[in-house]
Amino acid sequence: MSSAASDIDKTSGRVCAIRGPVLDVEFAAGSLPPVNDALCIATPTGMHIAEVQSHVDARTVRAVALQTTSGLARGVHVEATGAAIMVPVGDAVLGRLLDATGVIGDGGAALPVDVPLRPIHRQPPPLDVQSTATTMFETGIKVIDLLAPLAQGGKAAMFGGAGVGKTVLVMELINAMVARYEGVSVFAGIGERSREGHELLTDMRTSGVIAKTVLVFGQMNEPPGARWRVGLTALTIAEYFRDKQKRNVLLLMDNVFRFVQAGSEVSGLLGRMPSRVGYQPTLASEVAALQER
Repeated sequence: MSSAASDIDKTSGRVCAIRGPVLDVEFAAGSLPPVNDALCIATPTGMHIAEVQSHVDARTVRAVALQTTSGLARGVHVEATGAAIMVPVGDAVLGRLLDATGVIGDGGAALPVDVPLRPIHRQPPPLDVQSTATTMFETGIKVIDLLAPLAQGGKAAMFGGAGVGKTVLVMELINAMVARYEGVSVFAGIGERSREGHELLTDMRTSGVIAKTVLVFGQMNEPPGARWRVGLTALTIAEYFRDKQKRNVLLLMDNVFRFVQAGSEVSGLLGRMPSRVGYQPTLASEVAALQER
C-alpha cells in the first residue's frame, strides 16, 4: 500500500484526480461516503465543499466541487462530513445574502454560532399532508388578481424579455407577501449576473423589504455545481419557515431553466450519456425533486 493511501482513515481521503470541477477522492476500502454527502477540503484560500455524485470503485468516489478548483492538487486531504450539505436557516438569515453552501456573501456580520442548520436534500411531503385548498394569493396588482390569479400553495411561472419589468413585478410580489400576509420571501438567483444580483439587493434595501427576505445566489461565474444546488439551498430555507415556524412563505427562483442548464453541465462533466435532445438523462427526476418539495 502506498504511503498516501496508508494514512487514510474511515472519514478522510485524498484527492487522486481533478478534471475541472470534478474530483476523484480515494477513501479506505469499505468506507465510501454515500451519494449526496458533502466533502470538505481545506486549502490556504479557504474551505472548499464538494458533493459526492457516484462511486467509481471500492475506494474512489467522484464528486462535484461547489467552488473553483483552481489551486487544488492531487494528494490534498479531504474530510467526509457524514451528511449532506448543511445550510443555515431561521430568523438569523433574514435580510442576508447567502451562496449555495450557506456562506454569507453580503459583507455583513457573521451568523450566530447557534444558528439552526438543515440538509439541502429532503424528501417531499407525503400526499396526505399536502393542502388542496385554492385560496387566492392577493398581489394587490389588479390585472393579475383578475385575469391570472395566483393560488396559495401553488406554483406560477413568469416569462418575459430583458427590460420588460420582471424585477419590478418580483418586488411587488415580495411587498404583497410582507404587507398583506406578514410572511417572508426567499429569492434564489440561479446563474444570475453579478450586476443583477447587486441591483436586486440594493432595490430591496431601498424599499425596506430586505428585512423579511432571504437572498440565495449561485452566480453566473460560479462552477456548475453551485448553480445546480443553489435552488435546493433556497428551498431548504423556505421549508424551515413553512414547516417549523408555520409562516407564509413566497419562494422565487430566477430561473429554473438555468438550473436545468447547470444540471446538464454537471451531467456532461460526470460522463453521463445525454438524452435525445442533449439534456441530462436525469432531467425529469431533478426537476421533480425541486418542484415537489
